[in-house]
Amino acid sequence: MGGKLLDLARAYRVAKGGGFRLDRHDPADTGPFDSDDDGLAQSMLSRSIAVIADLQEKLYAQNLWSVLLIFQAMDAAGKDSTIKQVMSGINPQGCQVFSFKAPSEEELDHDFLWRTMRCLPERGRIGIFNRSYYEETLIVRVHPEILARQRLPDELVGKRIWNERFEDIVAFERYLTRNGVKIIKFFLNVSKGEQKRRFLARLDEPSKNWKFAFGDLKERARWGEYMSAYEATIRHTATQCAPWHVVPADNKWYTRLVVASVIADTMNDMKLQFPRLTDEQREQLTLARTDLSKDKR
Repeated sequence: MGGKLLDLARAYRVAKGGGFRLDRHDPADTGPFDSDDDGLAQSMLSRSIAVIADLQEKLYAQNLWSVLLIFQAMDAAGKDSTIKQVMSGINPQGCQVFSFKAPSEEELDHDFLWRTMRCLPERGRIGIFNRSYYEETLIVRVHPEILARQRLPDELVGKRIWNERFEDIVAFERYLTRNGVKIIKFFLNVSKGEQKRRFLARLDEPSKNWKFAFGDLKERARWGEYMSAYEATIRHTATQCAPWHVVPADNKWYTRLVVASVIADTMNDMKLQFPRLTDEQREQLTLARTDLSKDKR
């Protein structure tokens, strides 16, 4: 992996949340590049996608680790298109994507981690969460009425509930890490101005009309509350074993480049490799070759 790619992958990593301030992260940042016309940027994106594809094959064959990618963002930040572009080179057989929207009645009858726990990736696979259990410290915090629908005993809903959920998530992610799940978390950091431009594009282009929901405007009106919730969430759940990556999202081409670089860099550090055959297995291969050579058909 080239040094510049490695630096780019680490530039937006938050592994220690204490003192984290969201306003110190520029949504329009494009790092060392001026535009998507930069040949090096395009080359790095292509190389990262190829590296991910190669490492996914080794991940699947080795069947020891799994990778969990978590994407969180405000509406129109580009989660779907980023996932589609960055993961374009991988084998669908080794990847699972789950989008978590409003919980069902069945999900509300369980603890807040239950619905996502059922979707964790198997060993050898990449799991992608388009939104995740972090919705419990984001939209649920902004909308207390959602918390009320979870039917928790009154004595468990106190002033510390959000800190308790942060503690539960950190413990859960530590548990997953200790069991061979590599967690890579992304917050796609889009500005309010860029979100407005993308909403207008959805209204102006017939092919994008279906993406717009009037409820998106109601959530936009609570932008400040959401930014406070994101800041608190990242501050309390960024750890060495499960760091956050606060990715500039005003320029989609750069968002995809950073995300691809982070995934490639992280999986590269896992030192994945194809399984090594035992002497007995090698002997079986030799016998198989001999048998096939004798086959005249």
